[in-house]
Amino acid sequence: MSKIKLILMSCCAPCSCGAITQLVNGEIPDVEDFIVMFFNPNIFPETEYQKRLQEQIKFCKKLNVKYVIGDYNHDDWKQAISGLENEPERGARCSKCFAFRFCYAQDFAIKNGYNAIASVFGVSRFKSQAQVDSSANSVCNTIPYLPIKWNEQLRQKINHESNF
Repeated sequence: MSKIKLILMSCCAPCSCGAITQLVNGEIPDVEDFIVMFFNPNIFPETEYQKRLQEQIKFCKKLNVKYVIGDYNHDDWKQAISGLENEPERGARCSKCFAFRFCYAQDFAIKNGYNAIASVFGVSRFKSQAQVDSSANSVCNTIPYLPIKWNEQLRQKINHESNF
């Protein structure tokens, strides 16, 4: 792959701010173009979803970064993880949730000329980067998943400055 047109999947502005800044500053080799994808039908209640969405939009606009908002259909997400509702954090529900969201991103990439997918789903201390990577690799068979190691110190600095 020569020049990368990347979809950066984001769960929220605080987790994505460092990654977005690294991409804007050209710190990730060969990324020619990128868009931030906010696709989180797993977030409930919808008021929490809207709060996270608005912060993500605000941060993207601040840096003049393209973004796309995926469909918020919590019922489709519940159907996708059906039977796993009582799984613990980092359990089978999380793997299924990540896979569901990566499938959505892959479909968007194919339809819109992007050739790689990355995410910040593993940035949270409540998630497992290995689990995120495994879920992505299990479904991203047409568009490659790039397991980028983001600069955590930059994320923490921006979060502190932005008061997220």
